Amino acid sequence: MTVDLRVNVAGVKLRNPTMLAAGILGFTEGLILKVWEAGAGAVVSKSIGLKARAGYPNPTVVQVKCGIINAVGLPNPGIDEFKEVISHVRKAGAAIIVSVYGYSPSEFLKISEIAEEAGAVAIELNVSCPHAEGTGSEIGQDPELLSEVVRTVKGGVNVPVIVKLTPNVTDIVSLAEKAANAGADAITAINTVRAIAINIEVGRPILANKVGGLSGPAIKPIALRCVYDLTRELSVPVIGCGGILDWRDAVEFLLAGASAIQVGSAILYKDLAVFSEINEGIASYLERKGFRRVEDIVGLSHRY
Repeated sequence: MTVDLRVNVAGVKLRNPTMLAAGILGFTEGLILKVWEAGAGAVVSKSIGLKARAGYPNPTVVQVKCGIINAVGLPNPGIDEFKEVISHVRKAGAAIIVSVYGYSPSEFLKISEIAEEAGAVAIELNVSCPHAEGTGSEIGQDPELLSEVVRTVKGGVNVPVIVKLTPNVTDIVSLAEKAANAGADAITAINTVRAIAINIEVGRPILANKVGGLSGPAIKPIALRCVYDLTRELSVPVIGCGGILDWRDAVEFLLAGASAIQVGSAILYKDLAVFSEINEGIASYLERKGFRRVEDIVGLSHRY
């Protein structure tokens, strides 16, 4: 039986349901194309701002027993420089989704317009970074500001607009509904969980920013629960993200209702081969269970 791994997420047609999550790789043309050649269905860039940003001083990453905590501070070259990378990547045939952050709705829009013109197949709004002051989760936790950002960007671009939400709230479903009502085409759930690590010898936080975002296997059950809750209530597709290390994790997210999944920390634990491994595993699972398409299993867990 031939299995079809292609998916359509809010109008974004992907060759398979795997994406590179924002924040891992994705600044240079070479790295983006390596991810694409490794088998990803799409590559989400690192978050891009209006102007270049250096990010936080080291240390910015610490490995803990249950995952990885980072506070890199959204370093990026700025959209005017990055637009050339977008253009070259698209000409090479790769599907690139540009992650965007800003400090106002108009700033989000300007960056998104430039990214679309350069060739982005979709925009992912980063309104969920847990360690960047004045942007990220400060916007994503404010329902009215979140709605304004989404409406503004959606009104100015023609490509699908995806909103990446934070788990650091009491009711992620209500925020997602605000985003969807404002015009979001899809939701990515979740971004990292606020966390801290302390060096017991010197008695101080390890990260220069003190607080960072936890990713990796520890947050998978949280992310899975968010996806499950969101897909029970929303009419827009949800992209699952958080602690996906192998094909079994990916299948869990699909069964929970995710239309596609994003992979981040697994690259650090393994390597870029994780994309082909996950896709092969999903294909084998579908064939073994008698399904022909990925969408045949999306949300199956809701039947019970």
